[in-house]
Amino acid sequence: MKIISINAGSSSLKFSLFNMDDESVIASGVFERIGMEGSCYTIKYLDEKIEQQIELVSHKDAVRILLEKLIDLKIINSLEEINGVGHRLVHGKDKYSSSVVITDEVIADLDQFKEFAPLHNPANILGIEAFREVLPDVFMVGVFDTAFHQTMDPVSYIYPVPYSWYQDYGVRKYGFHGTSHRYIAKTAAKLLGKENLRMISCHIGNGASLAAIKDGKCIDTSMGFTPLAGVMMGTRSGDIDPSIIPYVMEKEGKNASEVIDDLNKRSGLLGLSEYSNDMRDILAKAEEGDEKAILARDKYVRTIVNYIGSYYLLLGGVDVICFTAGVGENSCPIRRLVCEALLPLGVKIDLEKNNDRGKTVKISTEDSKISVYVIPTDEELMIARDTVSLMKNR
Repeated sequence: MKIISINAGSSSLKFSLFNMDDESVIASGVFERIGMEGSCYTIKYLDEKIEQQIELVSHKDAVRILLEKLIDLKIINSLEEINGVGHRLVHGKDKYSSSVVITDEVIADLDQFKEFAPLHNPANILGIEAFREVLPDVFMVGVFDTAFHQTMDPVSYIYPVPYSWYQDYGVRKYGFHGTSHRYIAKTAAKLLGKENLRMISCHIGNGASLAAIKDGKCIDTSMGFTPLAGVMMGTRSGDIDPSIIPYVMEKEGKNASEVIDDLNKRSGLLGLSEYSNDMRDILAKAEEGDEKAILARDKYVRTIVNYIGSYYLLLGGVDVICFTAGVGENSCPIRRLVCEALLPLGVKIDLEKNNDRGKTVKISTEDSKISVYVIPTDEELMIARDTVSLMKNR
């Protein structure tokens, strides 16, 4: 059975084609700068990597060329081999607590919820409509980033603001990276041979969020009404005093949208270091003694540690902490600094094992009170799995 997982952005379309008989990746790639000058695509399969500049006016062009190339490159023999398409959908508000078969109602809801994810939901709709037009009879599934977090109770998701804001406008914590956190939860349970786990999943990269997970269900998560909340990130501030916004508006003559743009795009690692949003650059500068890079690194670590500490209390103890995503999977120094700060909780790591990058590995010592794992995330595989599951249950 072959399934394509799709992540459609406003000007991009990423894909992975899976053979779900063994969950292997047959091909993957990305179509970039759709509707812009310099549009191009990259397709990887076997040991080959095909790159080409080509005019991509719309997402429909990207889908059409993708399917043509899959046949031209003999990755598949015909479109009939594609059994299903799974789409990453960013925001399902509080209506969707699991993945769903895509219907006209789902598309209408995505459009209705677009004010909650203005950059993502419209792009997700474009991806769906493009595949519907080119592959009208193929089974399609939507996998929501927000779905996993719908198990939070009101104490976790309600903000201490006028309750009418929640009732009238949907102001509440939604959380994001849910597909990644769900993958980590399932993988960790399998690794430890135990379903009933108290777990903290640390999805830390340019975007970052933590999730407190108990028995496979989300109890709380660091991102909130939008992905701006929570821990410090590559260019996002994370949690700040909201009174800063009108203060800076007055000082710099900006409107609220402009300040929010600063908090999303010019804050975090980039804002503090005034150099880069890439942790590799920050660490290199910190090694040279650059004070702003050191501050950015240490603030990044501190915000993660603070959330882990609060989730430890919320869960009543923790069995396992998992690191994933770009920084979590690859930055040995950040993992070390976080874990060293967790020594009061009994966390101890093996420095040699912590040097591994980009693979599943237990980095805690045998006498550590909490197990610590690095687990590479695989949101595309989760999307494909959900597609297969809904196909079998239809």
